[in-house]
Amino acid sequence: MNISIANYSLAPIHEKDAWRLCNFVVSNESRLKTYFPKTLEQNLTPTLAEIFVAKKVKQFHTNEEYLFVIKENENRTIIGLVYLKELQKKQGQGELAYCIGYQYENKGIISAFLKRIISWSLTEIGLDTLQIMVHKSNVASIKVALKNNFHFVKQAPKAHQLPNGELVTMQLYELNYISKNNL
Repeated sequence: MNISIANYSLAPIHEKDAWRLCNFVVSNESRLKTYFPKTLEQNLTPTLAEIFVAKKVKQFHTNEEYLFVIKENENRTIIGLVYLKELQKKQGQGELAYCIGYQYENKGIISAFLKRIISWSLTEIGLDTLQIMVHKSNVASIKVALKNNFHFVKQAPKAHQLPNGELVTMQLYELNYISKNNL
């Protein structure tokens, strides 16, 4: 799936993305360290990024997990990521996670691409339920979830471990097959 919207494009992760991914995580390190610590940790150097990207490309092709990169069309810089992960295909369920670089926030880029990935996940992958886990302090991410017809389901105590080891409560948002007519 390759999609272009305005000056941006979304595509599956590719082997050639390693250096750009390293640049993205390093330049957004303080933003990613709290809720994307593993992605950050695994992409801090070009060599680590090459290993990470090779793994994610393989997972994409084997339908284990899907990682998409959002790029600026003009210079092909990675400006964001969208994961479709925690796939439980027998239950028809998956989780979406997303992040975007500082200078691109509040422009509706994530919401626009997420809408397309949601439709693809429900129709092409065959998922019935999509989930988003978000911390209550991440108001922008909550807005993205709500804008894409996700509904608050419940608090999930101790659902995420911060880099300091603290377990924090996350909020679970969900989009069910019944709601997909709203896409």
